[in-house]
Amino acid sequence: MNKAVFIDRDGVINNDEGHYYIYKKRDFKLNTDVIQGLQQLQDAGYKLIIITNQGGIAKGEYTEDDMERVHGHFLQLMFDNDIRITDIYHCPHHDSVEDCDCRKPKPGMILQAIDEHDINPKTSYLIGDSPRDIEAGQSAGLKQCFKIETNSSILPACKSIIG
Repeated sequence: MNKAVFIDRDGVINNDEGHYYIYKKRDFKLNTDVIQGLQQLQDAGYKLIIITNQGGIAKGEYTEDDMERVHGHFLQLMFDNDIRITDIYHCPHHDSVEDCDCRKPKPGMILQAIDEHDINPKTSYLIGDSPRDIEAGQSAGLKQCFKIETNSSILPACKSIIG
């Protein structure tokens, strides 16, 4: 079985200050130390999996294609820095529009990734910036969940994971 780190997108990977939704490449800016932190996790043998609520899709604020362009841009940035993101899971739903099993704080995206990538939750972690991220990780049975301040460095959490 594999070990993984599940990472929230907006506010953790990228800076979302001044934006309610990030769905344009020009608005996607990496937070401080993201590349260094992800490199350390990758070097330690962790699969890197992004889990992100994208409720703006259900609300008609942007499209799946808009989101995919942002994700393609992000994946290219990572590739250019020799970081391989294992997968990106997104929930396109929003509570005000429809109910689902994938929108955090529900663990659906994490459980799907665990199944699809043969991940051992007992050796896997989560890094998020909201209580709903932490609740999703705990509900999925992950070893530990780290809550960081929004738009701050993930390095301290990465260092704790690696030990």
